[in-house]
Amino acid sequence: MATENIVSRTPLKTGVSRDQIITKEDLREFKTELLGELHSLIQNADEGPKRQWLKSSEVRKMLKISAGSLQNLRVNGHLPYTKVQGIIFYEYQDIIDMIDNNKYNHA
Repeated sequence: MATENIVSRTPLKTGVSRDQIITKEDLREFKTELLGELHSLIQNADEGPKRQWLKSSEVRKMLKISAGSLQNLRVNGHLPYTKVQGIIFYEYQDIIDMIDNNKYNHA
């Protein structure tokens, strides 16, 4: 007879009854739920920024490129941009499109 399945309502010396003790199965269930929530959060974080327009510093960080490389993409017409009062903005979807349009098939 497994002791995990026996539930007694009699209090222990600590004032806690046996049905208030956390079992291994409770911990397994908690772990499964926690991992599921973490997985969901990670997937949602990978969907990209929640904003449509990004500043140059954000684009450089996202693409892991220098300011000069970003300027070359802009000057050569590879990446559309909008300039408002001296601040350059890039549309998130334009960045994704640029990456998709420059895929190479090495077959």
